[in-house]
Amino acid sequence: MLNDFGRNKHLLPTIIADNAGYDSAELVANLRAAHASGKSTFGLDMEKGTVADIAQLGILESFHLKRQVVISAAEAAEMVLRIDNIIKAPPRPRQRDMRHH
Repeated sequence: MLNDFGRNKHLLPTIIADNAGYDSAELVANLRAAHASGKSTFGLDMEKGTVADIAQLGILESFHLKRQVVISAAEAAEMVLRIDNIIKAPPRPRQRDMRHH
């Protein structure tokens, strides 16, 4: 599950770009190229539909907020998995109630 969670977090820029009506493939490719060249503060500028230095744009998010969002998402995923396992569990064999016969 943790590997899937780590892999899927990279889908967020794609989803954000798609929802904003931009070409997500191009934007995400540009974002990955920026990160690969050491531009770790680059992100998506949805006002212009480009990749930009989000720190210079004044888009700063609290580390504590991000950490809590990730923790909450992981807890929600764990609850869904637990419910899924409960639903998949076969019913227990029941003994016939002999009190009423």
